[in-house]
Amino acid sequence: MTEITAAMVKELREKSGAGMMDCKKALAENNGDMEAAIDWLRAKGIAKADKKSGRTAAEGLIGISSAGTKAVVVEVNSETDFVARNDAFQDLVRGVAQVALSTDGSVEAVGAATYPASGKSVRDTIKDAIATIGENMSLRRSALLSVEDGVVATYIHNAAADNLGKLGVLVALKSTGNKDALNAIGRQIAMHIAATAPLAIRAEEVDAAVAEREKNVFIEQARESGKPDAIIEKMVEGRMRKFFEEVALLSQAFVINPDLTVGAAVKEAEKEVGAPIEVTGMIRLLLGEGVEKEESDFAAEVAAAAKG
Repeated sequence: MTEITAAMVKELREKSGAGMMDCKKALAENNGDMEAAIDWLRAKGIAKADKKSGRTAAEGLIGISSAGTKAVVVEVNSETDFVARNDAFQDLVRGVAQVALSTDGSVEAVGAATYPASGKSVRDTIKDAIATIGENMSLRRSALLSVEDGVVATYIHNAAADNLGKLGVLVALKSTGNKDALNAIGRQIAMHIAATAPLAIRAEEVDAAVAEREKNVFIEQARESGKPDAIIEKMVEGRMRKFFEEVALLSQAFVINPDLTVGAAVKEAEKEVGAPIEVTGMIRLLLGEGVEKEESDFAAEVAAAAKG
């Protein structure tokens, strides 16, 4: 049997928000498997489903560049938020996004592309900027969306400057209709995506492994009620329907008008656009998402510095 260490209990506490003894028991019940322990806690009603699996703590900026039927979003990380407010760093991120627009959007392609201002690759230009700005930086993520006919709408939340901020969204809309009207509804949908972070555009596109994991948690929760299997099955079916409604973009209540689903809002917009609209893609990048940064005691650091 796997030894349950204090470090494992601490990690599970941070991920689940549950108490120490509950975390220790969850790990013991699941042979030290962290993800299984989280699901066990959720099934017991001890941990919330939406508790983050890790702290988000990277600094830097999200940058967006667009050209009608194509748009790209990039994440360039820095060590501190001070650098993110630096004009030179902002120019760098803006330039990387513009370069990324001429690639396939992958990090590898963007890193290897030529940065016009330096004549070097984006990767080497960032290395040079590290020496100039005096802080470690990296191109962490990049993604591109395009449509043959339609628009790729964009949205930056918590903007630090034009097309730069902490959260960037792209949404691709395929349509032969009026592009200005199409871009207007596209921007609203992008704002919605920023707020709700849907897992997929349609329910059937939700990752099967994610759906199965939720189903297993719901089954365990329903069994805790002690009801017959036939009732449990109907309970789980109902909870899964609600789960898909909550995580699939088109079935979510539209934040701009909660009386409509996003899908219904798209249908309504077709009248103004003058043609059918299909949502073909979406990308949402939150700065530092999934990156864990070592926490420090700022007061202790200041005190230590004062002592020389």
